Amino acid sequence: MIPESAFSPLVPPSGTGCVECDAAGGWWVHLRRCVLCGHIGCCDDSLAKHATAHAKAAGHPVIRSFEPDETWFWNYDTSEYFETGPELAPPQSHPVDQSVPGPASRVPADWEDLLGAP
Repeated sequence: MIPESAFSPLVPPSGTGCVECDAAGGWWVHLRRCVLCGHIGCCDDSLAKHATAHAKAAGHPVIRSFEPDETWFWNYDTSEYFETGPELAPPQSHPVDQSVPGPASRVPADWEDLLGAP
């Protein structure tokens, strides 16, 4: 169970993309949402791993997938996975038409090589 002190159901997401990647003109693979402050960061499959960095720096250990049709949660402190969790302020994911990886205009042609994909 996700502790009530670990999430805020009224806080909307910070945007539709990774905050730090957007600021730097970067790109991401998948997005994660901090369930306490709404920060959107990129996943650990992304080069920058901003969601994990935010969790550690801010002390906000619980994230939710910010991908369409995904409702799972992860607690970095306990390494626990949850299929479902508390209802959060909308939207629940980035726009369905947003590319993955994204944003499309910033994803390099050799993105799979950069990530070390086989």
